[in-house]
Amino acid sequence: MFTKNTSPKIYDPLSIILHWLTALSVLGLFILGLWMVDLNYYSQWYKPAPYWHKSVGLCLAGITLFRLFWKIITPHPAIEGKRWEKQAAKIAHGLIYILMICIFTSGYLISTADGRSIDVFGWFAVPALGELFTHQADIAGEIHFYLAWTLIILAAVHALAALKHHFINKDNTLKKMLGVKS
Repeated sequence: MFTKNTSPKIYDPLSIILHWLTALSVLGLFILGLWMVDLNYYSQWYKPAPYWHKSVGLCLAGITLFRLFWKIITPHPAIEGKRWEKQAAKIAHGLIYILMICIFTSGYLISTADGRSIDVFGWFAVPALGELFTHQADIAGEIHFYLAWTLIILAAVHALAALKHHFINKDNTLKKMLGVKS
């Protein structure tokens, strides 16, 4: 059983790894997603790019669910800043998780509308529910696109806020997620 430390100075190593793995995966999936939608049938990447996008996306979905569980059971450092900054950080973190879950769901709805399961790196297959509503793939695709852009913009604001805390406020916000004790 975990003991609650009321206020650790930095994030635990697993939280740090999961944070940066998520950040790199989200950025990579976003870039890959923008690139692959313009591929034509004759491109050598027409099938591999979506395969990788779906596989990494589903792995990230699993990591995100674990990360939420880990966040609940593991103590984490206090948020620094003014009252409104702390509140904004909590809202932004919550929105990032909500956006990611909605992106995973819309991606699943795009990929399984034709009734085919999703193969994840040949390790396992996620079963399909098929088309649950008319034009499912198209509607889910639009939602997926706009949610992905929203997530990237919010992640950029999140990164800029961390840099502002580091360079202007000169507090430990960024250092805590880098595992650096002050």
